[in-house]
Amino acid sequence: MTDGITVRILGDFGPFSCMGKSITYQVTIGRSTYLIDCGAPIFQQIGCDGLKEIDGIIITHCHDDHKRWFTDLALFNMYSPDMDRRFSLLTSEDIHDELVTASRPSLDRSLSGDSKKVVDIDCAQYTDYRMIGPRAKYRMVSVDEGGGRTSLCITDRHGNVVGPDVAKVVINERTRRPRMLFKDPHYKEWVEPESFYPFSSTVFYEEDRNVFRSPEGFTIEAVKAPVWHGIPCIGIKISTGRETLIFSSDTVNDTELWKKLCTEKREQRLGMSREEFEAATVVYGDINDFIERTWSEERYRAAVRAFDDAVVIHDIAARNSIVHTDYERLHKTSLRKDRVILTHSHDGITSEWVLCDAGKTFRISGEEFFEVVGGECYPMNADVYHKEDGRFFVGYRNDEGRYGVYEKDGLLRLSRGDGPEHGRLLYRVDVYEDISGRYFPRLDGDETMYLQRKDGRVELVEFTADGSRGRIVEDHRGRLLKGCNR
Repeated sequence: MTDGITVRILGDFGPFSCMGKSITYQVTIGRSTYLIDCGAPIFQQIGCDGLKEIDGIIITHCHDDHKRWFTDLALFNMYSPDMDRRFSLLTSEDIHDELVTASRPSLDRSLSGDSKKVVDIDCAQYTDYRMIGPRAKYRMVSVDEGGGRTSLCITDRHGNVVGPDVAKVVINERTRRPRMLFKDPHYKEWVEPESFYPFSSTVFYEEDRNVFRSPEGFTIEAVKAPVWHGIPCIGIKISTGRETLIFSSDTVNDTELWKKLCTEKREQRLGMSREEFEAATVVYGDINDFIERTWSEERYRAAVRAFDDAVVIHDIAARNSIVHTDYERLHKTSLRKDRVILTHSHDGITSEWVLCDAGKTFRISGEEFFEVVGGECYPMNADVYHKEDGRFFVGYRNDEGRYGVYEKDGLLRLSRGDGPEHGRLLYRVDVYEDISGRYFPRLDGDETMYLQRKDGRVELVEFTADGSRGRIVEDHRGRLLKGCNR
């Protein structure tokens, strides 16, 4: 029996972070520990000894802020003298293919043991790959036409080439990247199957969902329906029987958008006669000119229900991010505020939803989550959360508070100033700086600062013309939990 799910936030910033701590989560269930993504500097944060205790790594997609240290991990496990195993890699079929392709320049060749030959190395020598998510029934393959020529076609799971009335290859003339076009048998419309179907669809995917089952009794499952990011991308669902935690990965969670994706019929722009298009095995152009519908109704229904009864760690952005959920659209999502921890957030964000931060540790217990500080679990009960200059702050409502929470154009901001330039005042708060999960009144100006000592205690350091002096200060978090002096 596991005692909840513990999540240590190694990195929660996006690809443009000045902090260098892109996305990585260390998840511990019982005696098992996994990394979800590896965008943070994990060798620095965990250390080589810590990495040896990791049971596996789960990759959600191949953007660098999520997979940046993958090749280093592979090489470390291959060549570290006291490592006796390949590291376990869990991801979907499509993402694994992308990962192998992206990693090939770093991993596919080396020198022989005596340094006399250049040898080829298969990715399988580095990793013990375990597929999560179903295998597709159809795939794009290259076939030998003889005379040194090859061509692309679509085959079924038995290797039989399917006709152009079932599936086609679309090649973008600018990028030369091939994508699959598929004729849905129910809608009788052309769709891109990777986008159109959820993993539960048996039209395009095999029935086996390849759920990873741990000897300790928990499961790890790939979630696709609510993940909308452009490239192959999955969410991760971890279930213990008592807890369910979902990492939604990078995605646009917007139920109004989702409904349009499944209901709007698009007119094809073929650039050729209908007869030529129907007969063609390979067509050239923008695949969006040929797609007639983006999502199926099945995917929409699965997306809306995906986060029921789960604690969710979900990415966030400011506005107009295109590939992430905009903060101002959170009320249009399928998420429950009391069960969500926002991640991937930018510096300067102010949020009434709980924010995570690199260095924090959360415990999911039943249907609730807590922050772990000094071995104790604390609820995240602040009224507002704020990131600024790499620091983390919380605010508690107080009509006499020094700071105001303002709303402008759908976004929140925290400010001591007044005036219409800040937006509409919602309420006033007392603000505390979060230092290793402990709360201390926010300081303004350059004359004072907090300093965390090696023994863990926090000093308030005051600077004067004669030098500096410090004194130990009290953590306010305990009394704030009791609702005192707010």
